[in-house]
Amino acid sequence: MHRKTREEGLHPLQKWKNGRVPDIEWLFGYGESQKEQGDKFLPKLLRRDWRIVLLSTLIYLLQNAPVWALPLVTSDVIDAVTQRPEGYVTRLVVDAVILFVLLLQNVPTTMWRSSVMNKWIRKTTAEVRSGVIRKLQRLSITYHKEIEEGKIQSKLLRDIESVTTYFTHFMNTLIPAIIGVLVSAFIAIWREPIIALFFLAMVPMKVLLTMAFGKPIHKKNKDLRNESELLSSKLTTTLQMMTLTKAHGLIAEEDKDVDEKIHSVERAGVQLDKINAFFGSVSWAASQLFSVICLFVCVAFCINGFISVGEVVLFQSLFGAISGSVLTLINVYPAMAAGKEAVHSLSEIVCATDIETDDGEIPVPEIFGNVTFENVSYHYPDEKTKNVIEDLNFSVTQGERIAIVGTSGSGKSTLMNLLIGLLAPTGGRILIDGVPLTDLPLQSYRHFISVVPQNSILFSGTIRENITYGMHRYSEERLMRAVQDAAVSEFLPSMPNGLDSQVGERGDKLSGGQKQRVSIARALVRNPRILILDEATSALDNVSEYHVQRAIEKMVERRCTTFIVAHRLSTIRNADRIIVMDEGHLVETGTYEELVALGGKFAELDRLCRIREMEMSEV
Repeated sequence: MHRKTREEGLHPLQKWKNGRVPDIEWLFGYGESQKEQGDKFLPKLLRRDWRIVLLSTLIYLLQNAPVWALPLVTSDVIDAVTQRPEGYVTRLVVDAVILFVLLLQNVPTTMWRSSVMNKWIRKTTAEVRSGVIRKLQRLSITYHKEIEEGKIQSKLLRDIESVTTYFTHFMNTLIPAIIGVLVSAFIAIWREPIIALFFLAMVPMKVLLTMAFGKPIHKKNKDLRNESELLSSKLTTTLQMMTLTKAHGLIAEEDKDVDEKIHSVERAGVQLDKINAFFGSVSWAASQLFSVICLFVCVAFCINGFISVGEVVLFQSLFGAISGSVLTLINVYPAMAAGKEAVHSLSEIVCATDIETDDGEIPVPEIFGNVTFENVSYHYPDEKTKNVIEDLNFSVTQGERIAIVGTSGSGKSTLMNLLIGLLAPTGGRILIDGVPLTDLPLQSYRHFISVVPQNSILFSGTIRENITYGMHRYSEERLMRAVQDAAVSEFLPSMPNGLDSQVGERGDKLSGGQKQRVSIARALVRNPRILILDEATSALDNVSEYHVQRAIEKMVERRCTTFIVAHRLSTIRNADRIIVMDEGHLVETGTYEELVALGGKFAELDRLCRIREMEMSEV
């Protein structure tokens, strides 16, 4: 929740809800054209936090005062010594005192500005990082299926740091350089307007030089960013496929593919380095040339009596300061261009519109588990003419055990994703206890659901941490009951530290069956009102499967509505009802015995399943 003072100045988009991340989306340009997204990041950031920017600028003026005062004092000292007017000794003392005071105050003001700026920069970086991650959490499943994991990692690691560098350079390099140009130009105009105009005429020439290099530098930065994302994606795939690569003897081929991606990044980086080096060298040569011209112009003015010797030194110093500030602006341009490209990269996530729909506002104090599908249809966004689910109608009462079967591609997983709310029906509606799912806050509704996917999802940590993931409060009795019901207790004695044993990254220290039992225990410990088992027993042996079946029986006794997606039809004999899916349609429904006696689609699936089990037993 932002402070009221901040909210009053926010764009209306920042106050929207429904899965949005308002403040960050506004900064990156949500709702603007794709080409414009990210272009106004800095102006919006400065407008929002203008008080900090103003304070920092004022401190900088005080902090850098010795740099601007030194040429003036030096000029005055030289003229006093060479001309020796009346009272010149007092004049020298005053000059010394001024410099002494200004130099002393530089230390505390430098620390003060550093504290203000660093705190703001760190806070903004954390805000961007948090906002990007929160947006990723709120994007739909279809979005995550379309974007590669490696690209997301590249954006989270490389691009966020580049954005930090972007506005750090802006505040600590760009603004000070601009202030330096303005102050030096003001002093020059104050002392001698004609020479000052000559100085200022040099600035546009350098600006034109920067503009000439701007487009190619931007293009090379974009090329490097794209190649880096492709490499990150490839490395992620390589690590995931490591076992398969070794098993199939494909190490040489994989090394070749990775090397090609690495060399592509190398080539893009070399091209960027070349143009940056050329840009820097041309800028430096031009700056030195202008400085030499300035020196001889000032000498000519001095010979003709227009300015004093001290003023020659003053104007040379001022031009050096102006030239140095402009050169700083030019040299920081490549880093600014890289930062701006990183902003555009992050805007691809932050400004994505494929957000998981969550319009529900009805509070969810309790869920009982009554589920109704009314004429439910669904098609993927890019396949509007083909429904994955077509006019689905059925009802489930609290505590029922429903099995969903069908061949691959029949719509079973899509059906479960619709029930979880990961996908929203494109036709019809789903009712939970008589209330449309679209009217319920999804995050609140999902607290009453537990899901066990076909592929176990474990993270690096202990068995206990994986089972109680996301639970801040639980009793040891409740945990141990879930451990017993999911048959995790069977393999705990073989683990070095029992429940506190490390499972390794992605649970690699456990077998497939052990990982699945941990996943089932994670579902059971939550005492869900709706339990979804998506091929949850596929990796279990017969003994473990028996224990899991008993666990399901206990959940049913607790009036938990259970949905079981299964290929092994022997696991669903005790289901209260079996729903048979075929190409998105509900084609049959009934008990196991009723469907076998019907002799239809389920009977055919059952026959094929028996044949496969017989073949496996013979092997």
